[in-house]
Amino acid sequence: MITILHVSDLHFGPPYVPRVGEALRSAAETIEPDVIVASGDFTQRAREEQFAQAREYLDSLPEAPVLVVPGNHDVPLYRIFERITNPYRWYRRHINEELDYSFRMDGAFFVMLNSTAPLRAITNGRISGDQVEFARRAFDQADPDDLKVVVAHHHFAPAPDYEGGEVMPRAKRAIDVFSDLEVDLILGGHLHRAYIGNSLDLYPGLDRIHGITIVQSGTSTSRRGRAREREKNSFNLIRVSDEVIRITHYMYFDDAGGFASVSRHIFPRSPVSFFRDTVTLDLMGGGS
Repeated sequence: MITILHVSDLHFGPPYVPRVGEALRSAAETIEPDVIVASGDFTQRAREEQFAQAREYLDSLPEAPVLVVPGNHDVPLYRIFERITNPYRWYRRHINEELDYSFRMDGAFFVMLNSTAPLRAITNGRISGDQVEFARRAFDQADPDDLKVVVAHHHFAPAPDYEGGEVMPRAKRAIDVFSDLEVDLILGGHLHRAYIGNSLDLYPGLDRIHGITIVQSGTSTSRRGRAREREKNSFNLIRVSDEVIRITHYMYFDDAGGFASVSRHIFPRSPVSFFRDTVTLDLMGGGS
C-alpha cells in the first residue's frame, strides 16, 4: 500500500490562513504519508520571505519525501525584469533547485513537470514537447509494476463546472502520450477547487479503455478557494494497492475543528480497466 498526501496552492503571503495550515499539519501527522506531493503556488507574489515561510512549513510536515513543482504564483508577475532574467531565483533557493525531474520510491515512479511559462503564459501554463519527451524517457526507468504518476501545477482537464477551466495548450497531446506510457495518476492544482475523475470523462483520447485518473487539489491553506470551494480549503489522500486506487477528498470545516472527508473515489488500477468482482447478468431471464 502506498499513501500519498496531495496538497496544493498554499499561497504563503496575505491569503494564507494560519489556523488552516495548523489543521493541515495535524492531519498530515495522523495520515503518516509515504510521500507528500505539493503541486505548486507556494507563494502569493513570489517574494523571498514568502518562499522562506513556505519552506519552514514544508519542513514542519511529517518526515516523508516532499515532491514539488512550481506554480504560476511562484514566478514574479509584476517584477518584469526579474521574470525575464531569473524567474525561479527564490523558488530554487528555498523550495527545489530542480524544475523537471523524476523520483522513484518503492512501488511508485513520479515525473514532476514545470508547467509555468513566465514569458508566454502566466495564467494557463504550458507543457512543451520536450517535457513530454522527458516524461517518456523518465518512465522508461520505471519498473513494470510501479505506480506511474505525473505532477504539474496546471490542469490537463477542466473541472466539471468549467469555471475558469481552460486547459493548457496541447494538453490532449500530452494525455495521449501519458496514456501510451500507462500513467496511472495525474496530480495538479491551480483551479482552487478539487476535481477527481478520469481523463476519458472529458477527452476520449486514443486509448478509450483505461484513461488516466485525474486528481486536482483545491487550495490547501489559503482563502482563495473558488466555485464550490469558495473560501474553503482542501487536500486529497490517495491510497494505492496492487489493483485499486482510492482517493479521499478532505475539506476544512470550522464546526468540525479541522479537515473532514467529503467524498471518496475508487478506481481500478491500470492496465486493468475493471474491478475483479465482476457479475455475470442473465439477460435472457433464465436465472432463478
